[in-house]
Order: sequence, then C-alpha cells, then structure tokens
Amino acid sequence: MIELPTLGWQSIVILVVFGVSLLIATYCTYAERVIAAFLQDRVGPDRAGPFGLLQPLADAVKLFTKEEFFPAGANKALFIMGPCLAMITALMSSAVIPFGNVIQFGNNVFNLQGIEVNIGMLWVFGIVSLGVYGVMIGGWASNNKFSLLGAIRAGSQNISYELAMGMALIAVLMISGTLSLREITLQQSVAGEWHFWNIVKQPLGFIIFLVCAFAETNRTPFDLPECETELVGGYHTEYSSMKMGLYLFAEYVNVFVASAVMSVLYFGGFNFPFQYELRDWLVSAQGWELMSAQNLISVLGLLGLFGKIFAFIFFFMWVRWTLPRFRYDQLMRLGWTILIPLAIFNIVLTGGLILGGIIK
Repeated sequence: MIELPTLGWQSIVILVVFGVSLLIATYCTYAERVIAAFLQDRVGPDRAGPFGLLQPLADAVKLFTKEEFFPAGANKALFIMGPCLAMITALMSSAVIPFGNVIQFGNNVFNLQGIEVNIGMLWVFGIVSLGVYGVMIGGWASNNKFSLLGAIRAGSQNISYELAMGMALIAVLMISGTLSLREITLQQSVAGEWHFWNIVKQPLGFIIFLVCAFAETNRTPFDLPECETELVGGYHTEYSSMKMGLYLFAEYVNVFVASAVMSVLYFGGFNFPFQYELRDWLVSAQGWELMSAQNLISVLGLLGLFGKIFAFIFFFMWVRWTLPRFRYDQLMRLGWTILIPLAIFNIVLTGGLILGGIIK
C-alpha cells in the first residue's frame, strides 16, 4: 500500500470532488434536455453518440470553437472576470460537503470530503454570496442595459432569499449545535433509527430552504435574471463562446451543490437505513473484518448520497418544465412577506419544541 501524507490524500479527494462536480454539471445539460423531452412527449438529443450521450462533448467543442465577442464599450477585464468568478465560487462551495464517511486502507485514513472545517455551513453561505458578484460584474461590464437589469435582479433576488434560507438553517443549527456539515450528518446516523433525519424534525424549514434554493440558483420559476421575454437573455446577453459556457456550467454546479447541501442537512447525507445493522451482520455472520465492513458501508453511503442528489436535480428540472415564471413583484413578495415570516415562525416553534424536550 502506498503511504501518502494526509495532505496528499486530501489533495486527491479535492481534485476528485472538483472533477465530479464538473462532470455532473456537464451531463446536467444532457439530462435537462432528456427530461424536458420526456415531460413534453418528444424526442430528445439522440444524434451525438449512443442515446445522445456524447451531446455534452459536442456542446463543449462548439463553445470552445465559437468566435470570441467583446461588446463595444465593454470593460474587457471585468467582462472576462465575471464568468470566471461565477465558476470558481460555484466549485469552491462543493469543497466542504461530506460525500461519504471514513475510508481506511492500511494506515491511511481519510474522509470522503474535500476539506473539513467546523464552520462548513458558513463556508457554503459565504462562497455562494460571493457568486453573485460574478453575475453583477458580468452584467455591468457588458455595457448593455438589459444585461445590467438582469444583474440587478439577480443581486436583489439573491439577497432577499438568502435571508429566508439563513433563517431556515438557524433552526437546524439549534438542533445540531454545530456548523460542521460532517457533524450534522453524523448526528442523523442514530443506530436503528433512520427516521432521525432532520426532515422529520424540520419539515417547514426544509420547504423554505428548498424554495430559496430555486431562487439562489436562478432556476424556474425564479429565473427572472435571465428572463428572455423581458431582458433578451439577461445578464449574459452579450456573452459568447466559453465565457457563456462558464455561466451555464456555474448554474448547474450550483444546482448540484444545493442538492448536496439539502441532502446533508435534511436527508441524512451519506447515512442510509439499517447501515449499522448491515455492518454488524457482515462482521458477525460473514466474518468480515471491521475495517472492510466499514469501508463497504462508506461506499454504499456515498452511492446513497449521490442517489439523493440526483433525485433533487431531477426535481429541479421537473419544476422547470411544470411551473410558469413568476412576475418580479410576485417573486419579491414571496421572499419578504411569506418566506421570512415563516422562517421566523419556524425558529420560534423549534425553540419551543427544544425547551419542551420534544425534539433534541
């Protein structure tokens, strides 16, 4: 067995996390078309490779080879910086997500997580908040009024819904007592009691968080920053080639990260029902070593978490082709007059249940 320092293993994990995030974002473009075709009862992409599986690669070649375009009067440095910042922040937010439990090979023990910090949830919120600068800079630097309007919409929308999302998160933190995503996940792994997932304790908080996740990722029905009926194409109207592709990929990476965070916070993360019973059965009845049994449980937990993530991604795409777009006044009214009061009520309710000893 190759002996590597902990930093070496974690560097490999970080590279794998970034690579998986990019791969999933790439094939989300394919899944979006396939799901849209299924829901609309038509044929989706089926020309590039078997079942159209090479369509994302064809799209990448197209974006890389298209002509670069810079609008007259645009700030070139900021025009390039906008999509780069959007993509970098989207990838950085995936670094603290615990994709699995501990894996051990010989003397090498490491977490299936890019970095483990005790303020993981604050990391996600901080990086996601910086992501709006990519949209704002791109919209302003384009020297286009429609792009600027889309950027302003994106900024006000993200600020409005981050408040309700943060308040929904506070209720989870009141129960868990930690900001570490790994600790929050492990607290939902009570032996023999899978129903200790936070979705049982925080159904209202989850609904608020889910709605805010749609708004934060600019997905329909909250895609007002890209509203083509009003703003041509929104904040990326003037973008072409791979700069446009970075904005599109950043949106799908954000969808992936939002799905992963909701899976960790409310659906047990890498935990799955009867995992401890399965591990004990492998050790006692099948004669497995405890380390091998735990490694298998970690791998199954990794697959289970990605199953939850893909279910959320499908839900994001399903809603896109089901619900109509809100008007801007409806979007802001929902955020300020409905979600924020509901989030405050959820905090008060959670505090009362904790004081009463009903939830712990």
